[in-house]
Amino acid sequence: MKLVLFDDFRPGVLDGDAVCPIDELFDLKGAAHPQDRIVEVIVRFPELRPAIEAHVAGGARLPIGEVRLRPPLPRPGKIVCARANYREGSDREPWPMDAFLKSPEAVIGPGDTVVLPERRHDVFHHEAELAVVIGKEASKVPAESVMAHVFGYVGFMDVSARKGIGRPDGASFLGKSYDTFAPLGPAIVTADEVADPHVLQVRYWVNGELRHDYNTSDIEHGVPEFLEFVSSVMTLYPGDVVAMGTNHQQIGPLQHGDHAVLEIDGFGRLEVDVVDPLRRTWARQVDQEIATKVRQSLVVPDASSAP
Repeated sequence: MKLVLFDDFRPGVLDGDAVCPIDELFDLKGAAHPQDRIVEVIVRFPELRPAIEAHVAGGARLPIGEVRLRPPLPRPGKIVCARANYREGSDREPWPMDAFLKSPEAVIGPGDTVVLPERRHDVFHHEAELAVVIGKEASKVPAESVMAHVFGYVGFMDVSARKGIGRPDGASFLGKSYDTFAPLGPAIVTADEVADPHVLQVRYWVNGELRHDYNTSDIEHGVPEFLEFVSSVMTLYPGDVVAMGTNHQQIGPLQHGDHAVLEIDGFGRLEVDVVDPLRRTWARQVDQEIATKVRQSLVVPDASSAP
């Protein structure tokens, strides 16, 4: 099942080319923030799933072209991002697991716009990622049982500004937390629809040019292992997002006027535009310097290079 928020952040199910509203099945009077609405759906989903399925089968359907899809998780309590986490054609030893937090205020959704800040940076990169949506509180949960805490998955763009903020060497994750730097969507795909999150093809286009095109089978630390690691440090709650990292062999710049599209097998398409008030430009090509450094293990990626 694909869960969405649409129009004035009403919960619904994306079914083919239509959205089926399901807000009448939930008591949302106390859900002051749109995030609270999707968390209510996540928490009560196991008990209400039969009713949701029946409602989708026989209820109202709104053509997808007549609604505005919103980010399905408008303000997660946490966005935890894996640092690197793909082998990228190398035979080096796996890097130790590491992660950073990205601001929940950075989230935008389908059809929204990434706004590049006027602060000077070396470049702004796109990073296409699979992200996990937490469904049940998880604290110090071992890998063999942590998947019971996964509600589903969602497409995630980790927009990244390189250098220009924080330490002189650029090693600051503030460059990943600008408003609009976390496009997410178009829907939360429930875990039962993803037989194996480690065999998904991730594709990303900029103005129709294919950039990212990798399979999650190349991942270094899979979902169970990584969630065990993260939950050993911090408690994860329903609606939290854990992004699993990207393959850096295809990252490149985002700049003014770009139209970016993320597609993961069976997830649908997440499309956003890019605006830069300063109208800066970079070579429209894969960033070979970062790709080579990551592949040859010349540097453990940080915020200034390739997290």
